[in-house]
Amino acid sequence: MPRVAIIATAVVAAVILAVVLSRPDNGGTGASDGGTSTSSGEVFLQPAADTGPDAFTESTAEEKSSASPVSPSGASESAPQNAVRGVEGDAPGLYGGTRNVASCDVEKQIQYLGESPDKQRAFASVARIEPSEVPSYLRSLTPVQLRMDTRVTNHGYKDGAPTSYQAVLQARTAVLADDRGVPRVRCACGNPLSPPVAQQSAPRTTGEAWPGYKSSNVVMVTPAPEPVDAFVMCEPDGEWFERQPGDTGKKDQKIKKPAKPSPSASVTTPTAPPDTTSSQPPTSEPPTSDTDTTGPTTDEPPTSDGDTGTGSDTGGGATEQPPAS
Repeated sequence: MPRVAIIATAVVAAVILAVVLSRPDNGGTGASDGGTSTSSGEVFLQPAADTGPDAFTESTAEEKSSASPVSPSGASESAPQNAVRGVEGDAPGLYGGTRNVASCDVEKQIQYLGESPDKQRAFASVARIEPSEVPSYLRSLTPVQLRMDTRVTNHGYKDGAPTSYQAVLQARTAVLADDRGVPRVRCACGNPLSPPVAQQSAPRTTGEAWPGYKSSNVVMVTPAPEPVDAFVMCEPDGEWFERQPGDTGKKDQKIKKPAKPSPSASVTTPTAPPDTTSSQPPTSEPPTSDTDTTGPTTDEPPTSDGDTGTGSDTGGGATEQPPAS
């Protein structure tokens, strides 16, 4: 009998654990895992200059830096609704900015997080580093600006923990990119970024779309095969320059226009697994855009009190439209 009792107790414990892990507010990898679920949901549109909800820090984006938006080259192939076009992180023209001017103030970003140990710990948990490594990690990243509307997983900060939600960042958004060219920090809010999460069904965008937004032009950045030797970047006036990884623009060198100045994109399906460090994203729903909504999405998008991502967009940044086909 004791053996039977032990087995029965183990079965009950297993059932309880399964129920807990499947709850929507659990940090596990189930279908209801915050904003990283692979089930159908929403993607939040974030204008370049808008801080957005649940910011980690004040903005560290530099207004003096500016990039010229561009549409990805390559045929817009027929693809499943959960797919998004991918561009490798070392592609010439993927990023832009102003020569000798950093798009983000990295030292200010380090200062903001250092002044808030709880936020620094949350930031480190998303980046999968130790809190003490945050300053060196940020200094290893490269300040650049997106030249295409770009899909990411955005991680906010709320109630002492990181949140996560799927987002499209508008072209001209200032970010910090890693040594494979993948965006890792959004400078307007200090939020850590990670690759987008795969979705299973038709999407729905929320927030107000900017002029020129078209889901077929949205890309995701895939890691470069090798560490980036130099970021080949374009200025608004059409001039080109190289920026060394981890440099803030002091060593920028002017170069000739690349043979293929428009990054080539191919259809890709996001494969990033759910992030188990994330908690539930904000749950109140922002207005739904009636603009083209084809593209991958996730569960509940974020909102701030009365803010639906429509804030001042001093960067402009409507993505150029490809020729009508």
